[in-house]
Amino acid sequence: MIADRTITLFGNPMLLLDAAALAWLFVCVLGYSLYSQQFKAGSHQSIIPVMNSYRLEWMRQMLKRENRMVDAAILGNLIKSITFFASTSILIVAGLVGALTHIDVAVSIIDRLPFAVKTDAFMWELKLLILILIFTHAFFKYTWSLRTHHYTCIMVGAAPAPDDKPETHNAFAHKIAELSMNAARHFNVGLRSYYYGLATLSWFLHPLVFIATLGWVMWVIYRREFRSNALAVLLSGGTPPVEDPKPRLRIGKKKA
Repeated sequence: MIADRTITLFGNPMLLLDAAALAWLFVCVLGYSLYSQQFKAGSHQSIIPVMNSYRLEWMRQMLKRENRMVDAAILGNLIKSITFFASTSILIVAGLVGALTHIDVAVSIIDRLPFAVKTDAFMWELKLLILILIFTHAFFKYTWSLRTHHYTCIMVGAAPAPDDKPETHNAFAHKIAELSMNAARHFNVGLRSYYYGLATLSWFLHPLVFIATLGWVMWVIYRREFRSNALAVLLSGGTPPVEDPKPRLRIGKKKA
């Protein structure tokens, strides 16, 4: 039985293309995550550490203000956007789970397209399950980012007065900035999951279309994080503020 399945797999070019597409997805997702976190996380040529430096400077300026309503408003706007994406993620997952119960209808719709490849119900279920995993991962990332932003709000409320000792301000600014950086990192990973999920939709048309689409999406993600106009604007005024040597922020290290 196993030998028959092996012969069927290697004798079916479409199944081989689907296997290659699945491998390409894992290579892109895991490879880019490793590249961005380990090789470029500490470089000021990436938008993430640049924004982390400005978050630290934001918290330093926040501690100098008597009235911190502006800072609370900024955090409130960040929480609203994360809440929107988290709600959307769970709705997408619910829709995909519902699609699993209507495979025949979905297959018949795609089969009417002249450029779509015909596939069996098993591959449809596999592709839908992969999409469910991608958007479920995004949901968990968004919700943890949301909780971490809530912790940041509490830290803003517990911030020391402007006339406290400078060393107290410095330690507290690093602590609260690191919370904000952690929340932003999880939010960024959630956004990447959306990119991956939208690219995976093209897999239902043809594996080669999916391979090409995912490659293009990876270029878009890379360009926006390392070669974007926004990064050029952030760097146009010179080197952004850099954190003090002590206490040192663990920028780029993976944290829960």
